Amino acid sequence: MNDQEFMRIALELAARGTGWTSPNPMVGAVVVKDNDIVGRGWHQKAGGPHAEVHALDDAGKRAMGATIYVSLEPCHHQGRTPPCTEKILSAGIGRVVMAMRDPNPDVRGGGAEYLSKKGVSVTSGVCEAEARRLNESFIKYVTTKQPFVTLKCAATLDGRIATRTGDAKWVTGEMSRKFVHELRHANDAILVGVNTVKVDDPLLTARRGAEKSKDPIRIVLDTHLSIPETSKLLRNPSGSDTLIITGNSESSARRNAILKTGVKIIDAPVKDGRIDLSALMPRLGAMGITSLLVEGGATVAAAALQAKVVDKIYFFYAPKILGGDDGVPMCSGPGPALMSDSIPVKNIRIHRFGDDVMIEGYL
Repeated sequence: MNDQEFMRIALELAARGTGWTSPNPMVGAVVVKDNDIVGRGWHQKAGGPHAEVHALDDAGKRAMGATIYVSLEPCHHQGRTPPCTEKILSAGIGRVVMAMRDPNPDVRGGGAEYLSKKGVSVTSGVCEAEARRLNESFIKYVTTKQPFVTLKCAATLDGRIATRTGDAKWVTGEMSRKFVHELRHANDAILVGVNTVKVDDPLLTARRGAEKSKDPIRIVLDTHLSIPETSKLLRNPSGSDTLIITGNSESSARRNAILKTGVKIIDAPVKDGRIDLSALMPRLGAMGITSLLVEGGATVAAAALQAKVVDKIYFFYAPKILGGDDGVPMCSGPGPALMSDSIPVKNIRIHRFGDDVMIEGYL
């Protein structure tokens, strides 16, 4: 096996931390000696031991003179855990192969240079594109202090997310909906508009069957604080916080009743009669939210795109046709006058979930 093959194993291990490591990155490591893997590890949760520590402990004395493959530059600073560079040196590792340098400007550099000065051979950039994709949320957050935003939509082939009556159960099949719950588990927060709450009354939790899940922080855009007091979001506690983002800062009986449920109300700037999403993103970043899944509805999807806060899309298309122009479109509101002003989607990947087709891409 070569460097790329061993690094891909480290990346697969790193992905096991999906949903559990935020605000830290997902990191995997393998210790290799005489072309055999003698130690494996990954960062399992924020505040816990890093991937290198798990892999080196797994390898034990076999780490002496071995190579460690790690998907991110080993840390060389004291955080909630000791520096991984010292662990690598004390284990007697002879070579470090990393996929990418640490992008965090607050701690950038040091790890690779320190190890090199101590006589350890260091190689960087192996499977870097895959590593950056895996930690795209972490990279954006540490470099901009704003969350990585993913927009998810599900529609018929003629672009409708619901019928003229608002019925949307279900547009896509079970396999697509299962994947959406994986997305909810993977993201720090999920955002919808209050109309979605009024029509669908969703729980917005992550449900992955027998697998343990982490609920995202539930965020509702509610400019006029009109969320029904009977909604499930207010009456069904989640494993995470529920936030109502409103432009109505006045004290009222409704506001007090909502606060008594344990839900948090955050006053935010309003632009053109709606919550200003451009201004909201830094606020969410300051709260430690590194990734945000926008699930709709149509008005919120359009607002997010127009505010240019979306980094990535997941658009699902089901093999169904409503055949009319009175259903709910994927995006609601005015669009550009010219096709040349449409939003280009790059780095496209196409996936199948049963008969559904999903387009993944970046803006």
